[in-house]
Amino acid sequence: MDRLEAAKVFVTIVERGSMISAANALDMSRSMVTRYLSEMEEWSGARLLHRSTRSLSLTPAGEQVLDYCHRLLELANEVPAVSHAAVAIPRGLLRISCSQFLAHQILAPVVRQYLASYPQASVNIHVSSQTVDLVAERIDLAIRITNELDPNLIARRLGECESVVCAAPSYLAARAAVLHPEDLTQHNCLTYSYFGDVMWRFYQSDVAAKQALVQHSDLKLNQGKAFNVPVNGNFSANDSMVVLNATLAGEGIAMQPLWAAKSYLDSGQLVPLLTEFKPQSLGVYGVYQSRKHMQPALRVMMDMLVAYFASLK
Repeated sequence: MDRLEAAKVFVTIVERGSMISAANALDMSRSMVTRYLSEMEEWSGARLLHRSTRSLSLTPAGEQVLDYCHRLLELANEVPAVSHAAVAIPRGLLRISCSQFLAHQILAPVVRQYLASYPQASVNIHVSSQTVDLVAERIDLAIRITNELDPNLIARRLGECESVVCAAPSYLAARAAVLHPEDLTQHNCLTYSYFGDVMWRFYQSDVAAKQALVQHSDLKLNQGKAFNVPVNGNFSANDSMVVLNATLAGEGIAMQPLWAAKSYLDSGQLVPLLTEFKPQSLGVYGVYQSRKHMQPALRVMMDMLVAYFASLK
């Protein structure tokens, strides 16, 4: 835990009179403020605040800890300032959390370039498909692919992840053609999930909508609109690379990140389906603890990721 940051958060909560006001003043998410306060109480071994729906007040232990925090912050401010040029150069350890797919397909080349450019820097990659606690795991940057990002998080949009629906020729050879997303309900769909059915979203152009009416007279016209198709199958996983390998083995149809599937599409190992329909794309975000006093290593890494994602278009 960053005890200096925890002390700063605690002092700000007391000065501002509420958790929300402290979060706004520190440009930090409310959940992160709460987490720092909890860590501060764990560090001190005592409850520091009386909390009600309308106000906060210090406990006796909180009054003592507040005094210690003021002194700690005063000492920190007395540390001589380093020159701006030196501070601007990325150095030290940067801890990044991401999925296995991102670690292999996206992060690896960017990290190689980063380390080659900044020899005083180092990187540790925490590979996980789960959402991590940035404070508890001491993560500087978590990379997430989603369209449902928690609004309380501090995040920067890094890029966009386009998707493709695809299958191996061996799977398609003995099965009905997939001409419209609704046809997917009759196929074994391999999904990226923990359990249960999944909804795949598509966007349909005017031309595709009219063609679909010719082939499926019972379908409604969805010109230029998004629509969801419920899919299911006999296999799912919480790692997209596992789903990709099953797709290559001819086990079923999958919706994959275009980055991951492109080389297999180019080689013919996978066949793109429903090319006249656009699967929903997802945002790629860098999630971090605070916008204030961002370390150069974090800022430079995110800038490099933005540039890399832009080059993939």
